[in-house]
Amino acid sequence: MADDLGYAELGCYGQTKIKTPNIDALAKRGMRFSQHYTSAPVCAPARCSLMTGKHGGHSYVRDNFRIGTWESFRGQLPLPEGTTTIASLFKKRDYATGGFGKWGLGEAKSSGDPLANGFDRFFGYYCQRHAHNYYPRFLIDDGKHRTLDGNERGVTGETYAPKVIADEMLKFVRQQHDAKRPFFLYYASVLPHLALQVPDEELAAYDFEDKPYKGKSYQPHDRPRAAYAAMISFLDKQVGRLVSTLEELGIADDTLILFTSDNGTTHVAQQVDAKFFESVGKLRGLKGSMYEGGIRVPLIAVWPGHVAPGSTSDLISAHYDTMATVAELLGVEAPPNDGISYLPTLMGKPESQVAHERLIWDFAGYGGQIAIRAGKYKLVVRNLVKKPGSKPELYDLENDPSEQHDLAKELPDLAANLHEQLIAERQKPETEAFRFGEYAK
Repeated sequence: MADDLGYAELGCYGQTKIKTPNIDALAKRGMRFSQHYTSAPVCAPARCSLMTGKHGGHSYVRDNFRIGTWESFRGQLPLPEGTTTIASLFKKRDYATGGFGKWGLGEAKSSGDPLANGFDRFFGYYCQRHAHNYYPRFLIDDGKHRTLDGNERGVTGETYAPKVIADEMLKFVRQQHDAKRPFFLYYASVLPHLALQVPDEELAAYDFEDKPYKGKSYQPHDRPRAAYAAMISFLDKQVGRLVSTLEELGIADDTLILFTSDNGTTHVAQQVDAKFFESVGKLRGLKGSMYEGGIRVPLIAVWPGHVAPGSTSDLISAHYDTMATVAELLGVEAPPNDGISYLPTLMGKPESQVAHERLIWDFAGYGGQIAIRAGKYKLVVRNLVKKPGSKPELYDLENDPSEQHDLAKELPDLAANLHEQLIAERQKPETEAFRFGEYAK
């Protein structure tokens, strides 16, 4: 899973300026989804929903919520005790389970520690704030600090964390192959989330007209466009390394690969020029937004002999479908969840595919936003923290994917019905900071 990668930042999704040959090759070898969604437009709630199978209205985590001080790196709100994750399902079938990259769902030794939630191994960043720097002094290795050589300053250095994380990921794959043990790998890359940090040699692939960014948000960079593109290309190279390793070990044909992103492209325009890259195509909105550009994300599935090469699907699906899909794949029972299994679609059996009646979003950040999609229609309600009575907006995504024409006044009965369905799907959050709208009273 990429971090803040926009819907149209891959060549196979229409990108023309950024080179992603390895991920594009995955799309040629498998299936590309055109209507797949994250469950939240920022990191932690998106990851919670992916791991637990709950949509935003039922999810425990509904925004980025920091534990401790800004500088403490204690992480985000931990998953509650007794949570079943997709990794837990794999443990039922005695799979080795490894997570590499960004966690964001609890610090070490908390109820949200990945090692307490189905993972045998986790290497990378437990805290999302810690993951804003790719030359950190340390990374977390199964709950303990591992010092990175040459990164004493903690801002710049010699050891690029995304490279170390990928190295550890590939080591895990080789270890499971040698042990003849099936494995579940969760590669939650930190790229291309800000800061703009990438080895200098990676910049050579790009020669855009660039204006230096010298601000204090994240890190300054003399060539922000080149740096951002290079970060995505670096991620692409790590995906290529993974595929090459699977092929070398002779297990590529026995491996299902899913590639996606946690949410849309960042809105920090001085550092990431989403307009220049056309990062979300013609979609409206970016990270933090309930419009399509914030929540519609790539999904590519590859499984030789099972998923038809070069195929596409317009199935309306979401990250919280992963739980149900994994459960059907493994033949195990999942806990109650909001997802549907899209395994029939992957296996080329659309006649057996159950469709969502609706998708639900409930996000406490960026002013408080909720949304519902039912068929081609989508209802969005924004700014509910300051304006609990905010008017819903209604869009026909089939004819207006850019969400430019609000139909709420033209179709008031439909808007009212969708709004009623949306409110009915909201459960009161356990965490007070996530309560807005009717739950703020």
